Amino acid sequence: MSYKDLRDFIKVLDNKGHLVRIKAEVDPLLEITEITDRMCKSPGGGKALFFEKVKGSPFPIVTNLFGSFERMCLSLEVDKLDDIAHRIEDLLNQAPPKSLIEKLSLLPKLVEFSKYFPKKVKTAPCQEVVEKENPDLSKIPVLKCWPHDGQPDDEGRFITLPMVFTKDPETGRPNCGMYRIHIYDRKTTGMHWHIHKDGARHYDKYSRLGKRMPAAIAVGSDPAVIYASSAPLPEAVDEMVFAGFLRRSPVEMVKCITSDIEVPANSELVIEGYIDPGETRTEGPFGDHTGFYSPAEPYPVFHVTCITHRRDMIYPATIVGKPPMEDCYMGKATERIFLPLIRLDFPEIKDINLPMEGVFHNFAIISIKKSYPGHAKKIINGLWGKGQMMFAKLLIVVDDDVDVQDLSYTAWRVLNNVDWKRDTVFADGPLDALDHAANWPRYGSKMGIDATRKTREEGMMRDWPEEIFMSEEIKKLVDSRWKEYGL
Repeated sequence: MSYKDLRDFIKVLDNKGHLVRIKAEVDPLLEITEITDRMCKSPGGGKALFFEKVKGSPFPIVTNLFGSFERMCLSLEVDKLDDIAHRIEDLLNQAPPKSLIEKLSLLPKLVEFSKYFPKKVKTAPCQEVVEKENPDLSKIPVLKCWPHDGQPDDEGRFITLPMVFTKDPETGRPNCGMYRIHIYDRKTTGMHWHIHKDGARHYDKYSRLGKRMPAAIAVGSDPAVIYASSAPLPEAVDEMVFAGFLRRSPVEMVKCITSDIEVPANSELVIEGYIDPGETRTEGPFGDHTGFYSPAEPYPVFHVTCITHRRDMIYPATIVGKPPMEDCYMGKATERIFLPLIRLDFPEIKDINLPMEGVFHNFAIISIKKSYPGHAKKIINGLWGKGQMMFAKLLIVVDDDVDVQDLSYTAWRVLNNVDWKRDTVFADGPLDALDHAANWPRYGSKMGIDATRKTREEGMMRDWPEEIFMSEEIKKLVDSRWKEYGL
């Protein structure tokens, strides 16, 4: 059974010993961040934290919900994250049917997938309390995460785990993305979506049409919905359909009070509003997942028209900063889950590793089944043209016998196998908006390294050496006599 909502997931974490309830009063301005950061830096990511008494608010706050591999698996109800990848591979590997019998054999899978489409409902827990006449953001226990967050004239509070719902004005296709929300005052916020995001594309279309853009910010839902909001899905794929696939049951959606935007009915909090074309305001700075402050820059302004929430709302938040943090585990989930989609274009890829230290858009290690000269460089250039992989500043390609999840062994192979002049590729192109090292915003240099075994066709003037391995016969002998050695 899928989780009904956020509190259902919290109950499971509590029962399994993955949650610590903090009864002492805590301040949402910086104090909760410091407590959570220490927990995130503890071995294995520590535990989820439930702050029962928050200074200045009647509502509790929960953090670090996804901050370990075990909790990430619990959130998506799998034994290991690769289980989801196998489900996706099973759907993708359906060959075109050649006969009526084969067509009929695919029906169960098609029927199963149709069950994941969102279900519309008329009443919802997220609308138990409706504040339409005088909505006030100051009632929400939004965190100030780091000392220099925000402008001098505000408290520097940011909603860090939002699900922002928008709709394409031309196609009507909905989208949900996770973009941080800077609280300016009681009724306005910043909308920090980067130019490559679907929400930003919707905003551009509304601006060209000269129309006001409706949007809604939902906070707190079941874990599959929260994760799906952060997933790098193709524009044509509805995040709520993907969430239904993850949770194996449809997401119930309810229409907002003041617009046609639909949001998850099981949300804890919904902030409804609109964005006027061309209106911007300085957003940030913000202590970001790179471990540095992202700069203050102009972004669209979101105006609040209505706030709805549960009577006993629980406010979830995440803290980002120097890795490892909670978002690192969400990123590793994306690495495992989306590997089958990368293999659609590059079937020779065996595995991929996005190390936490690379904050996911800076560094990727890829193992491939090499078949021809220059194969690794083909993969490097191909990945730079593939979705959000275009942001990768460093790509390293190794042979398929390298376990890229073993960073020590991988580093040894790379450092021994590379001739830097022959095996290095440089290119200029788009970079993530949070990259502060490039000379220009969102554009700069990136590097690819071919660390595979080289052939004479690739310029090797001598034979590639054989790697050292002990004979299997001796290994078995030593295994059988190990106790005799007294070791």
